[in-house]
Amino acid sequence: MNELAALLRKTELFRDFPAEVIRRDLLPRGWIQEFAKGQFLIEPQQQVNKCKVIITGKVNILHLFPDGKDSLMTSLAPGDILGLDLICTRSQISPYHAVAVVPTKVISFPAELLLTPGALPEEHRLAALGNLLTMISHHNMKKEYRLAILSRKGLRERIITYLTMQSAKRHAATFRIPFTRDELASFLCVNRSALSHELSLMEQEGLISFHKNQFTLLAWTPEETIVE
Repeated sequence: MNELAALLRKTELFRDFPAEVIRRDLLPRGWIQEFAKGQFLIEPQQQVNKCKVIITGKVNILHLFPDGKDSLMTSLAPGDILGLDLICTRSQISPYHAVAVVPTKVISFPAELLLTPGALPEEHRLAALGNLLTMISHHNMKKEYRLAILSRKGLRERIITYLTMQSAKRHAATFRIPFTRDELASFLCVNRSALSHELSLMEQEGLISFHKNQFTLLAWTPEETIVE
């Protein structure tokens, strides 16, 4: 219980909530769920009136198309929160899939904890709403960055734009990305084999070096900060 309370205090939504408020007012309103690898946490057209804090595991947010292809929007790790973008909409209807990449455990909380006056001590509920606004703003900025990446027509241009953004975000030439090679191909909306081939060519040309999900930009210059 103490470990779970500590995890919640580290999330952006409940950042720095008093431990007593989390134990007394938050945890009793939550319930833990476990999802097997490949199981959906959220599906399109599902009404979402709760948010889920990832305790362990990994969740991918993606769009699945009738031809079997998919487009990866983002990945969520322990401490990240699923559903915040949906509970604030009028319909609360999901347009996407959320799937467990590995066995995943979450703790779910009803949306009314954030949206209904008095559901939590008002001082802390309003603080959470302020955190929520910041999180949604950052989420929208991430969408803007992805649109900028996908606006590049060439495969290499998309790769360079993405890696440059990741480097700027971390203020470093060497960094890890949150995606496997398959996930990166889905995120960039490109063919996986073509992606691997282009990465190899870029390495041969001395532009980058990489191993699995760690990359180094060999002609790196510091860029301006990327909003997370």
